[in-house]
Amino acid sequence: MISAQSWADARQLWDFHQMHHELRPCSVAVGLGSHDLGVADTAVDLYKRGVMPLIVFTGATSPTTRERMPRGEAVHYRERALELGVPGSAVLVEPNARNTGENIRFSKALLEESGVDVSSVLLISKPYEERRAYATARKLWPDVEIVSASTPMTFDDYVDSIGDARLVLDMLVGALQRLLIYPDQGFMIRQPVPDAVASAYERLCHAGFTSRLVSDDAGTRR
Repeated sequence: MISAQSWADARQLWDFHQMHHELRPCSVAVGLGSHDLGVADTAVDLYKRGVMPLIVFTGATSPTTRERMPRGEAVHYRERALELGVPGSAVLVEPNARNTGENIRFSKALLEESGVDVSSVLLISKPYEERRAYATARKLWPDVEIVSASTPMTFDDYVDSIGDARLVLDMLVGALQRLLIYPDQGFMIRQPVPDAVASAYERLCHAGFTSRLVSDDAGTRR
């Protein structure tokens, strides 16, 4: 059973992980690969609303996506976008990235090679990865404006969509840990963490929601 305190703490982390940026037109959208096809769906919706003229989907495979997306996350995202009516000329694929840093670096390189002039990037991720993606992009792509976005949904709806509440809490904790340790490793800019969020994180760790934590060293990241 998940206690009422742990649920409250998880909601605190959920809200913090989202940047709450106001959507505005951008040069390009970068959709970060994962198990969640909602990233592709959100990119398509924003493209059709005219927020950006071009989408880059980035991502290889991981242990959690290898069976579901055998051709690679970015390739499956592109196929989803085409099914939903986005023209192929509006979608670029970066199929090699295996972590958030590579998502950013490889997408930046692809756009440069393609001759695309980029002044602003709409960074589309899972809802609880918004802040991590933003902090990583600000470190690795500092000369462009970054706007964060994800599929609009409540915490309860996200838990229902995953179907495993404990896993969601583990993921929220893991994402917060990376915000704490990766700046010292040079992977992202530092984001101030409010005391209330830090306390919620500590309580969730003590409650055992730790399966997505990584070793506090530069040799492990995903």
